[in-house]
Amino acid sequence: MTRGAGASSGRQVHKERTTRETSISVDLRVDGTGRVGVATGLPFFDHMISQLGRHGGFDLEVTAQGDLAVDAHHTVEDVGIVLGEALHEALGDKAGVTRYAEIAVPLDEALIEVALDLSGRPFLVYEIDPGAGGEAYPLGDPPFDPQLAEEFWRAFCTSSAITLHMSMRRGRNTHHILEASFKAVARALRDAVRVEGGGVPSTKGALG
Repeated sequence: MTRGAGASSGRQVHKERTTRETSISVDLRVDGTGRVGVATGLPFFDHMISQLGRHGGFDLEVTAQGDLAVDAHHTVEDVGIVLGEALHEALGDKAGVTRYAEIAVPLDEALIEVALDLSGRPFLVYEIDPGAGGEAYPLGDPPFDPQLAEEFWRAFCTSSAITLHMSMRRGRNTHHILEASFKAVARALRDAVRVEGGGVPSTKGALG
């Protein structure tokens, strides 16, 4: 059984989702100050999700309980689903948003390029190789498999209905590659959700 609940006010939303595998709660305020609190049972993943809030300028609280004894996949994917749903709901009809954004973010030797569109059409291009310097190694304890980052972004894009292109120009250190990726998406989202006009930025009159 799946339970979902949401309550929004302005560009602020609370979302919950419970299945047999996970229980996720997200509080998101788009027009925030970068205050974050994340607890998923995966410390490295907590660190990555925190980057989205802090560098996106969002106020973000995420809690997750999942079947980590089986695998981290369910928890990571479901956080992506609920966080994406929260963003989609908080943005509403997207009236006045900038819509498009792109950025290149460095972290030491790693350089990640991101372009996104709040299009209402979910699509992910993920050209990130966390094992570019050799074998991608698990991070944190319990371990976070770097390959799960792609699963997170796919779930996030699908539920938020955004088009997201992520490309790695260079990088060797797995931690640096992934952290630069999350920071780059955060900064691009910060620009894309900014309100700069009064109408929906689409010739169709709607995004979605």
